[in-house]
Amino acid sequence: MKFLRLSPMLRTTKLKETIAFYTDILGFACESYSEDWGWASLRHDQVVIMVSLPNEHIPFDRPDFTGSLYIEMDDVDRFWEQIKGKASICYPIENFEYGKREFAIYDNNGYLLQFGQNTHSD
Repeated sequence: MKFLRLSPMLRTTKLKETIAFYTDILGFACESYSEDWGWASLRHDQVVIMVSLPNEHIPFDRPDFTGSLYIEMDDVDRFWEQIKGKASICYPIENFEYGKREFAIYDNNGYLLQFGQNTHSD
């Protein structure tokens, strides 16, 4: 048995605005969307993030995810230059002693997104 992929599901009351943020700002493509289900699947290369309206099974007042989504990429500097004025920044691009160059932003719901790449080759 092996795990095949992880596709996080982010809950939001602003579904259309969230789809717009991920497609217009971050460059994701909306692969699937269902207004009836209140759900969408967004993809950028191998990264898939699903977004949905809250449902009756899980209480929801506001986004309260305490972690972050960490997206590894091959040209973090270029991506930083593309989006730095278009999103709320948690911290700007910098090198870290653990071998990553990264930055972090908040999406339109307040979810923390980190983008990084290795600074050394393995």
